[in-house]
Amino acid sequence: MTSPDSPPRPSPEDSSHPEGDRRPLTVLIGADTFSPDVNGAARFAERLAAGLVQRGHDVHIMAPSKTHAQHGTYRETIEGQEMTVHRLPSWRWYPHDWLRFVLPWMSKHYARKVLDDVKPDAAHIQSHIVIGRGLMREARKRDVPVVATNHVMPENIVDFTTLPPFLDKVVVKLAWDDASRTLRMARAVTTPTQKAADFLTAATGLTDVIPVSCGIDRSHYSPDLSPRTSNRILVVGRLTTEKHIDVTLKAVAKLDPALGVTVEIVGGGDQRKNLEVLTRQLGLSDRVEFVGRASDEELRRLYSEASLFVISSIAELQSIATMEAMASALPIVAADAVALPHLVHDGENGYLFPPGDIDGLADRITRVLTASPEERLRMQQASLDMVAVHDINRTLDTFEALYRGEPLPS
Repeated sequence: MTSPDSPPRPSPEDSSHPEGDRRPLTVLIGADTFSPDVNGAARFAERLAAGLVQRGHDVHIMAPSKTHAQHGTYRETIEGQEMTVHRLPSWRWYPHDWLRFVLPWMSKHYARKVLDDVKPDAAHIQSHIVIGRGLMREARKRDVPVVATNHVMPENIVDFTTLPPFLDKVVVKLAWDDASRTLRMARAVTTPTQKAADFLTAATGLTDVIPVSCGIDRSHYSPDLSPRTSNRILVVGRLTTEKHIDVTLKAVAKLDPALGVTVEIVGGGDQRKNLEVLTRQLGLSDRVEFVGRASDEELRRLYSEASLFVISSIAELQSIATMEAMASALPIVAADAVALPHLVHDGENGYLFPPGDIDGLADRITRVLTASPEERLRMQQASLDMVAVHDINRTLDTFEALYRGEPLPS
């Protein structure tokens, strides 16, 4: 985990530099999940890092190794940009289908090594769990400012602890208490939406949590505003229990067969076999395709060709997949839970339904698929208009200001 020593750098706020020091920054991002993982937190960290590199900053990543043997410091290409990734020795967490973890008592050790090698102007942790906890504490010792972004809901983790269900509430409370202790050390705490910020404040007692969208580069998507000749529902996300994809399948089974609905489900996860069994039980095998993990190019094509995007999840702090669907001009039907109402305004760019309400979801899907061409076009345009505020450049501007300790852009 070594690299050539760097010469000391002045503070990013050093007033001896013109205009508050606009030189490029060296930023160290600590992420407990990162490429090749496929989830919202990993995708955000990847896009943030790539966007910063594109702006001329020197970006380093601390992340788990891809396999236990593949640890060390590498130059990797992420989202088309080359950056330095410090891969820490990690182990598979077998109750989960892909999660890897770094031994907690080693996180500070590796944080010390990387901080002393890289000498960053700022650090940015993506969770308070293992890598983030160690990096936060060691950065503080070196007076390196830390920005913390929370993507974690402990309620989503309890399924994979292997502990008895009656201990779930205890585990969740302990996790939130730990989050509070770690996040209080940060220069600034962010989370993707105002609803997520309110949730974090209620759970931890933190104040001044800043909502900063994960952001999306709309230029990567190809909106198709033409009428559809078939009714194709797209579902994108990890196939895990909190995503409630079973609710979507059960709702599809209740739709009028005359609609000729087909469903494409993109993503992998521990619930795939169970969902495939449910699909057969519902008599939907000829109408539902499990695509698995898709490349970015293939996923963009699926967005462009779909008629409707459906998300039944009850645990979204934002949902990058929903923003991608909006940037592709899709109407959205979403569960009225956590941060999804921040993206989906009922009756505007689609509809919300009560979480877990199968009949309610079937009703909202039917409304979209039977809408007049004019009504459908109105919903598509609303998705495009509403996703504009989530432009990735706004996100990058905000984090640059937080790293430098400057006022946030308006």
